[in-house]
Amino acid sequence: MTVYFIGAGPGAADLITVRGQRLLQRCPVCLYAGSIMPDDLLAECPPDARIVDTGPLTLDQIIDEIVTAHTDGLDVARLHSGDPSIYSALAEQCRRLDEHGIGYEIVPGVPAFAAAAAALGRELTVPGVAQTVTLTRVATLSTAMPPGEDLRSLSAPGATLVLHLAAAQIDTIAAELADGGYRPETPCAVVAFASWPQQQVVRCTLADLAEQTKAAGITRTAVIVIGDVLGAAGFADSYLYSARRVRGSRH
Repeated sequence: MTVYFIGAGPGAADLITVRGQRLLQRCPVCLYAGSIMPDDLLAECPPDARIVDTGPLTLDQIIDEIVTAHTDGLDVARLHSGDPSIYSALAEQCRRLDEHGIGYEIVPGVPAFAAAAAALGRELTVPGVAQTVTLTRVATLSTAMPPGEDLRSLSAPGATLVLHLAAAQIDTIAAELADGGYRPETPCAVVAFASWPQQQVVRCTLADLAEQTKAAGITRTAVIVIGDVLGAAGFADSYLYSARRVRGSRH
């Protein structure tokens, strides 16, 4: 018996990986993380599968479901939106499974920030503009941020900053970013429900980030991107495909 932690992608059912889809189609138990999982993705489960929404469950209850499946010798597809490596509570689940001696495998997925960048038609690392992407969030109804990971500190380098799970705090966010390393005219974007049919995209500057986000009615399920890469133009071509580069086998 194995628990498969599967990155379900940002929303569109066809953005799950082939491996993730194949596992989902054969696992007799599926635990999925709440209301932002699309119904057409859950339809990939076997017709007689036990399908459990873990949104209202505690960690102990989730582990109890897995332990029951383990006792019955049933593989579990544990679906998380986006990619399990960020903001998925993966670590605490794996720690419990280790204690129970239950095997698991992690299947990567398309993260929400990648879907947001695709919706914006932008690369988040542009030569000579920004080569660093910081992924973070703010503390709301979740665990407090560790010391030194406040927005003022994280924005100090002026690199590309991507905020998850933060749209409800847009006034506080805009004020803290303005006190950090970004200028009022720094380009920003908010992508809500990236890859879903109801996807929304707001493009603005830091100066009007809060106003434009609220005007669009965006309060959740959004990715906020801040940085000069969003308005990059006239930058030099990368060295990767330069005629000056000596080419050879990468093997």
